[in-house]
Amino acid sequence: MSFQGCTTPYESVVGFSRAVRVGDFIAVGGTAPLGSNGETVAPGDAAGQARRCIEIIKGALEEAGASLNDVVRTRVFLRRIEDWGAVAKVRGEYFREVRPVDTIMQITTFINPEWLVEIEADAVIDHGAA
Repeated sequence: MSFQGCTTPYESVVGFSRAVRVGDFIAVGGTAPLGSNGETVAPGDAAGQARRCIEIIKGALEEAGASLNDVVRTRVFLRRIEDWGAVAKVRGEYFREVRPVDTIMQITTFINPEWLVEIEADAVIDHGAA
């Protein structure tokens, strides 16, 4: 089952969903720092962009019946590797207690050159968790 979450112009052009749930597994695709009108949020501010990405992910997970507490993996893509500390600090604000596995990597560029960060997340809803 697909969930739209934060709809952007890219979703209909590329043909993807913000999140897809299969059973108790939810994959949230590459999430860029976009506002409700498709504009880049926090231009030049990697931490602000990371915060926006995680908020979009949070909304998509909630629409799919999960929460940030169900996240088991994140992938952080950076245009500038020197932003990793600021972005990791924001990630820690959301996931300090959850502690999902993580990968941080630098890429050459994004579709929109204003973007400094994109984040993906995978979640598992464990109904048997203590």
